[in-house]
Amino acid sequence: MRIRTLAVPSFLATGLLLAGCSAPAEEASEEAPVEVADPVVVTYDGGIYVLDGTTLEVKADLPLEGFNRLNPAGDDRHVLVSTADGFRIMDAVAAELTDDEFAAPEPGHAVNHAGVTALFSDGAGEVTVFDPDDLGDGLPEAETYTAEQPHHGVAVQLENGELLVTLGDAETRSGIKVLDADRNEITRSEDCPGVHGESAGLNEAVVVGCENGVLIYRDGVITKVSSPDAYGRIGNSRGHEESPFILGDYKVDPEAELERPERVSIIDTETGELRLLDVGTSYSFRSLARGPEGEGLLLGTDGALHVIDMANAAVVESFPVVDAWEEPLEWQEARPSVFVRGGTAYVNDPTASKIYSVDIATGEVTAEADLPKPANEMTGV
Repeated sequence: MRIRTLAVPSFLATGLLLAGCSAPAEEASEEAPVEVADPVVVTYDGGIYVLDGTTLEVKADLPLEGFNRLNPAGDDRHVLVSTADGFRIMDAVAAELTDDEFAAPEPGHAVNHAGVTALFSDGAGEVTVFDPDDLGDGLPEAETYTAEQPHHGVAVQLENGELLVTLGDAETRSGIKVLDADRNEITRSEDCPGVHGESAGLNEAVVVGCENGVLIYRDGVITKVSSPDAYGRIGNSRGHEESPFILGDYKVDPEAELERPERVSIIDTETGELRLLDVGTSYSFRSLARGPEGEGLLLGTDGALHVIDMANAAVVESFPVVDAWEEPLEWQEARPSVFVRGGTAYVNDPTASKIYSVDIATGEVTAEADLPKPANEMTGV
């Protein structure tokens, strides 16, 4: 176990200040500052676009090589860009990719919960927890915890300071453990082969997916919910803080090069019931979302945004948005995806190099725009 506090070293802060002062004044004055309203951020091959959240106009084009991933930072201004070396901080409102970065070999999941953000470095097995409200003036102070072994994992810090972190190594992943605010172990479960992903629901019920169901952690107790199939993998899920239901994917073929499921899982965190819903179309790991009232949302390969009544496990609306598509074999390849903020679902269609905003209540497309290059990852503040 290892805990320490991180802050920007004074010599580094000084170096950044001097570097910032070294630019000629006339150059700095040539560029008017950018202020993007409700920014939506998308990656493309070679960079990042920052879009106006209402008009979807491209307000900035920021070159950045490599395969880069995006996560909300947890505040109303910043986004985290996962690069080859760590989690780099972007001021999305100013459309600026800063030099501030949480060093993290093989950066993985970033989780916003209970007013803090928890980052997981797959390469180091290190968890970094910080207050996103402290972003904006160098790296904020952060607490770190190192898992027993590096692995593709995830961590969640709860309101009371407890830390849930996955168990695994480079070859296998087996479950979770929960630590108290002093980082003493409270409980663990190793009944979760292939543990992956997390979601939080009503009353801070945290769900992590397994190859044979899920684990639910709430109020000091871990509960195993088994899939109806011997292999019933739930690896990606979405929760809503005011809903007891978690929306997950569901796969049953461990030998498939790429399984294209048409069923989703719905987990009731209060009763432990797991139900399966056939939505009549396949989808990908970037298809799942939740609406403002806790409704489930799924962007199908049929091109429609399907609205799910979670309590009744039923599709209640289907809104056509994009053309039918097929999930590519490689997970890094671009495919249609959905990001929700408030009552709006943003739908990216890389095949047509377009992006749409959809009113979740009515299905009306309120804006659409062409992008110079096809987008891949998408998020917002």
